[in-house]
Amino acid sequence: MGVTLGIHAAGGVSGAHLNASITFTYCLLGKLPWKKLPAYVVGQFLGSFVAAATIFGLYYDALYLYTGGNFTVMGPNATAGFFATYPAPYMSLTGAFFNEVMLLLGILIIHDEKNNPALKGTQAVVTGLLVFVIGMSMGINTGYAINPSRDLPPRIFTAIAGWGLEVFRAGNNWWWVPIVAPTLGSLFGVLVHKLFIDLHNQPATDSGNEKEKYTLESARM
Repeated sequence: MGVTLGIHAAGGVSGAHLNASITFTYCLLGKLPWKKLPAYVVGQFLGSFVAAATIFGLYYDALYLYTGGNFTVMGPNATAGFFATYPAPYMSLTGAFFNEVMLLLGILIIHDEKNNPALKGTQAVVTGLLVFVIGMSMGINTGYAINPSRDLPPRIFTAIAGWGLEVFRAGNNWWWVPIVAPTLGSLFGVLVHKLFIDLHNQPATDSGNEKEKYTLESARM
């Protein structure tokens, strides 16, 4: 719901650029001017940092009760994972990168006007469901960052708020993976969509629509 509401809130202003990796990829593909990249990324990072601070304030009493005021990153009472992502003990670096591929690929499919896009007006809900499904299916591995804008600023906040620099050292210096992996995953998602979907579809034409209509009518007869 947070993603869905974010899309509704920012869709008319920026096209709902909530993810630095996707913003960078769109600039690289020429779909967004490079001059907008700094403003979008700064806005994303500030929003994520304020969100982390808000959650910390809302749940400070619960965090303090649970930890006794000892905020830790790893271990039985670790709480840093409420804010940023950390890998499961079994997770390899290669596996972590594969966890970050699906988001932009799914978004491209949802908005692909040459294929079978989501119904008009439902894109925000379907995108929110996409994020939910990615989290339910792969979140146990790495916390499914899929977005540097939602991982690095909260990580910086936790370093300031009492968890210390361990938030950067934990998981064999994991902090850079949620920045690089979603970006490479976005580029790979674009490649997969282009090779296996986009190249095999053409925009609908009147003649094509007439042919489809004729086929449907023939099927009814």
